[in-house]
Amino acid sequence: MPTASAPLASRQTFPFVTWLHRHLLARWYDRHLQRLDLAEIDDHLLRDLGLTREDVRRECAKSFWQA
Repeated sequence: MPTASAPLASRQTFPFVTWLHRHLLARWYDRHLQRLDLAEIDDHLLRDLGLTREDVRRECAKSFWQA
């Protein structure tokens, strides 16, 4: 069992925490890629989707961790 003075590298990471970090990072990266794709859609397709260029600008201005 690690003591309070043990370095962080020697602490055991629980599998759930590792899984959570991996999936959270993947979700953030996927959201970033989706926003890049959204920014490249032309106005004709945006109208088909019911979106305006302002909607796209607002969505793409969000940070990657914001849903």
